[in-house]
Amino acid sequence: MEIKYTEEKIFTQKQAENLFLSVGWVSGEYPARLFKALQNSSTVITAWVNGELVGLVRVLDDGEMTAFLHYLLVNPKYQGNGIASHLVTMVKEKYKNYLYLELMPDQKKNVAFYQKHGFKIMSDGTPMYICNPANKV
Repeated sequence: MEIKYTEEKIFTQKQAENLFLSVGWVSGEYPARLFKALQNSSTVITAWVNGELVGLVRVLDDGEMTAFLHYLLVNPKYQGNGIASHLVTMVKEKYKNYLYLELMPDQKKNVAFYQKHGFKIMSDGTPMYICNPANKV
């Protein structure tokens, strides 16, 4: 299986929607907003197999000091092929001169994956967020 990676934002709204829904992420239920968010992101690196979008990593950055790895997902049909690891490696290389590359895994089960790639748990940090359900139009 040949996997191609690109930083070009050449995916369609439908391809992004299908990928996000394949992993059960609610973002896929808002395809227009998701597509716009991805297009406006600092970095989006995608993985492709035979023209199918099978993986994606999204990074938001300030252009100098801090980059935040926000999404990392791989279609379950293609998990176990090193795609997520390769995407993280590409992000680490692109942002190697930044002071911080941060992330906040949604699920504790993913912590070991990120630790394997050199990320460390913040000793005094606590993940926080606000969800604006009224804005889920």
